[in-house]
Amino acid sequence: MTARDDLFSRSAPSEERLYLLKRQFPECFDKNGAFVPERLAESLRSDGLPVQKEYYSLNWLGKSYAKALRDAPPETLLAEDVAHNRQSENAASQNLLLKGDNLEILKHLKHAYAGAVKMIYIDPPYNTGSDGFVYQDDRRFTPEQLARLGGMDLDEACRVLEFTAKKSNSHSAWLTFMYPRLYIARELLREDGVIFISIDDNEQAQLKILCDEVFGEENFVSTAIRRAKVGGGSDNKQFATEADYLLVYAKNKNMLNTFYTPHTEQDLKRYSETDKEGKFFWDTYSRAGLASDEDEDEDSLYYSITFPDGSIKSERWRRSQERLKKDLDDGEAKFIETKNGWNVHFKQRLPELGKRPRQILFNGFNNALGTEELANLFKQKNIFKYPKYTGFIEFLIEICTQKDDLILDFFAGSGTTAHAVMNINANYPYKLRKYICIQIADILSAKKKEHKAAYNAGYRTIFQITQARLEKAAAKIRADYPHYTGDLGFKIFTTVPRFQAASDEAFDPQQPLLPESVRADLNSEQLDTLLTTWRVYDGCPLTAPVRPLDLAGYTAHLCGGNVYFMAAGCTSQTVKALIEKLDSDADFAPERVIFYGANMASAMQRELAQAVEGYANKKSLKLNVLARY
Repeated sequence: MTARDDLFSRSAPSEERLYLLKRQFPECFDKNGAFVPERLAESLRSDGLPVQKEYYSLNWLGKSYAKALRDAPPETLLAEDVAHNRQSENAASQNLLLKGDNLEILKHLKHAYAGAVKMIYIDPPYNTGSDGFVYQDDRRFTPEQLARLGGMDLDEACRVLEFTAKKSNSHSAWLTFMYPRLYIARELLREDGVIFISIDDNEQAQLKILCDEVFGEENFVSTAIRRAKVGGGSDNKQFATEADYLLVYAKNKNMLNTFYTPHTEQDLKRYSETDKEGKFFWDTYSRAGLASDEDEDEDSLYYSITFPDGSIKSERWRRSQERLKKDLDDGEAKFIETKNGWNVHFKQRLPELGKRPRQILFNGFNNALGTEELANLFKQKNIFKYPKYTGFIEFLIEICTQKDDLILDFFAGSGTTAHAVMNINANYPYKLRKYICIQIADILSAKKKEHKAAYNAGYRTIFQITQARLEKAAAKIRADYPHYTGDLGFKIFTTVPRFQAASDEAFDPQQPLLPESVRADLNSEQLDTLLTTWRVYDGCPLTAPVRPLDLAGYTAHLCGGNVYFMAAGCTSQTVKALIEKLDSDADFAPERVIFYGANMASAMQRELAQAVEGYANKKSLKLNVLARY
């Protein structure tokens, strides 16, 4: 029998979590199937796991709604920009520029890119009151629908709908906006992945607690401070505002690599001596206020040293007593007599991989550099307000990524992250990275001062600026690095509204086969959009090849382990050709045959399902047939 699949089911995420709980903890459900959390706590205690009764959390008006948005399926489809993607520089590109609401696109990506992203950088709205952030949501619910969907009472549902309708910029509105995006972003990270988030004082406190909840407090890495500008005396009566923050969280901190940044010329000058082991300088075992070089407790680092003249010094040293003995035996340390008495010096080796980045980022990353860089690229000022400098993003890429790593920015803005990836690839062509950037097509207005220059230059949306920057940056790199052959292209996909082949009333949810009286009215472009949406839902990256299959004159499509029947016209000869190809082509081994039910008569659906299932049973293959509408 043909299975039926609904990509847009609202109950799927909660049902999946319930299924996992039932499978792992069946004893935690009562006879009616209701989950009993106290039983889960008792089960964990019996296994010796600590269970905390009290905990700290961040609550706000709209949190239940934010969780509902997190779990809800996308309300759009993904369409390919075929003309752009077929251009020679883009046809084989592994980079992506995606247009649309970033929450919608993240939902589309989570099946194909779960656990695939090494680094995320985002520069979300700071919610300063003047940066244009308001909560905007095109989803439409009645209070009753929202109460049911979000598990809230009717009064809370009404208040949530009120602030979404008013386009609020309150802390609650900002948190409601950020929560589902960060939650899905975490799912996309690899286990050794890391996220960097730029923010300022307006929402830093809220964002820190929110990220503790989404990523786990134990996965907090650091809050770095970036000098964003010089000046700012008029911003605040008490302090000149010059800095913003970079929150850093790991998917799993235990698996996150150590960060290194290359040595500067000044660093190399300090390591002025050389032996057979490499460069070093003589450093002291005793230096007040410095952290130890070892993961030792304080007591083990406090001991007495007897010097050659018999004098004894007792204090806290930088290395343990056992390490001191080894260093002296190996010639890595020596006693030194100074005018202040005896001391111990050791060879401080030049770290091969680089040095640890500093938490305070003072120089070379400020906003003025980003503004100047963009003006030079566009040969015009004020195209985009407050762009980040590529050098800042390159620094982040350099400390945590390697060859073939995937970098995501779902608040792409002017496209700094993509530009930075291209720059760093051109400088290090032996370890190329890839990017996915997402930007909504926010409309530019000639009446807004901050939009005027871009509007007069012919740009009508922020996305057009993003795309133009990527193309201009690629052209500049080609000119600056004429021998570079790396990937400077990008593919474009965009969200489009869902379309239905027929009204919902035409479908019987209990009947997996579509009545023959119902027919599709989708053109080839719309069918391609369905195919794009389906294949990424089925786990195929957007850059994965889609192969056409000629089955007795009917064109099916192969992507990953799935064969897709999208167009009308499937016949008995088509089915026969499919079975023959399965039987004769050893390299053709799909796991699923998926068809668009509105383009296939019920009798043909049955024939296809019976033929495939019969062949799979005969050959003991795992091959399923799935209908979608």
